This record gives sequence, C-alpha cells and structure tokens, in this order.
Amino acid sequence: MTQRDPREELVEHLPAMRAFAISLTRNGAIADDMVQDTLVKAWTNIEKFEVGTNMRAWLFTILRNTYYSSRRKAKREVSDVDGVFTENLAEKPAHDGHMQMTDFRRALAKLKDEQREALLLVGASGFSYEEAAEMCGVAVGTIKSRTNRARIRLAELMGHGENDSLEMTDDATMSVLSASKVSSF
Repeated sequence: MTQRDPREELVEHLPAMRAFAISLTRNGAIADDMVQDTLVKAWTNIEKFEVGTNMRAWLFTILRNTYYSSRRKAKREVSDVDGVFTENLAEKPAHDGHMQMTDFRRALAKLKDEQREALLLVGASGFSYEEAAEMCGVAVGTIKSRTNRARIRLAELMGHGENDSLEMTDDATMSVLSASKVSSF
C-alpha cells in the first residue's frame, strides 16, 4: 500500500482551520490571512511532518503558533493612527541632493585651483591639514587659509548667507562645506 502525499491532505482541514482562526482572532480577514500563513508554513516544512501522525493537530499547532507570534509582534508595534510618528520618520527626497550637488559642482569649478585642491583634500577626502600641507608642499597655515577662503567663496557662489542652514541630502557636499565650522555659516 502506498502512502498518500501529505500535501493532498492539507486542503481537507481548511474549514476547521478557518473556524479555529476566527475563534482566535474574531476577525474573518485576519483569520483568512492566518490560515494562508499556516498553509505556506506547512507546505514549506512538509518534510518535517511525520507521515502517519495527526495532520490536523500538526496544522492547528502551526496555526496557534502563528497566532501567538503575531500577537507578540503586535505588542512591539506602535499604533500611529493620526500619522504623527510616521511624519517624523520622513526622509528628504534624494533628488534634492542631486540638484544641489549639480549647483555645488558648478560653484566648486569656479574656485581658484589651489583653493579647490585644499578644500577637496581636507573637506571631501578627509585628510588632516598637516597631511594636505605635506601633499601640496606648503605650510599648514597656507592649507588652513586656502580651505577657509574656499569655503567662504563656495558659500557665496551657492548663495548661502551667514544664517542660512545647509539642508542637503548629499553627505559629501555637506562635509566639504561644513567640515570645520566656518564663521560665515
């Protein structure tokens, strides 16, 4: 006698599983979702089912565990009916940074070569003033001066005044413009 594939037996228990799920959740839609989740779990783990044992008990155990797992998860979730919490999680669109980066590149290209070089070494590449000075073969004070003048000029070219906040999505641009708090910002 050949054994019947346990997958074929799953369908036979659907009405009883749905009734059990409704008794747990008291909500038909949620119950249907739970039954579906249970079937997916049972199907994907069918090799763990021992043929000859009680399929209905196995399915109800999966369903019950699914229900309690969802309850534990729901306790950790934050209810945000009016959207206040979600509103605080909003992220500025990336395209804003791309547009501002284009403006930044144009302004950067207008700087004197030695100012642009100092600014890129210190602000964008993260080298210390000492390292940048050694690379350029100049004194540390010269690099500091070039970097400071470059930041001030860049802010002017980009139309940033003393009290303007820098709201850019692009981290590289932000680091170049604000690496060492310039007095003009």
